Amino acid sequence: MKKFIFTALSLVGFSVLSAQTVTLNVRLKPIQTLIVNTAQKTVNLDYTTRDDYANGVTSANADHLTIYSTGGFEVKVKSGNAALQNGAKTIQASSIQVKASAGTDPVNGAQYAAMAPLSNTETTLVTSSVGGVDKKISVDYKGSGANAYLDNYVAGQNPSVYTAELTYTIISH
Repeated sequence: MKKFIFTALSLVGFSVLSAQTVTLNVRLKPIQTLIVNTAQKTVNLDYTTRDDYANGVTSANADHLTIYSTGGFEVKVKSGNAALQNGAKTIQASSIQVKASAGTDPVNGAQYAAMAPLSNTETTLVTSSVGGVDKKISVDYKGSGANAYLDNYVAGQNPSVYTAELTYTIISH
């Protein structure tokens, strides 16, 4: 019995503890989503009075865009074409200004560009060094004044409609 206890104790005394390590990585990939307010998928700049043609028309779209971003980002806009067409007549996209501003749940510290002309190349409207969840961006669209569109009415159409498809994008930075 003594030999058994001695043998058992010596085995315990000489046993080597073994440890292994595991590397745990938390891998964060950038995720950005941008959603246009479904009630504002169509924006109209209606010229209905003499003053509208003289002064221009603005369509203010509160909370027009909702963004989700896991870090810093930029929101850009571009027109599908350099000119809006109605038959042989055109309105230059650059005659329409776009301005982004903080919505009801804004991105803290975001920078908003001043009125920028629409273009068929991307224009940066919002820049932020931080991300956010369901943050709101309001967008104003302003059509030209100074009677710039006076000769763009097409007889027999009520109203004459010039259309541009705008594309908003969000990218990480």
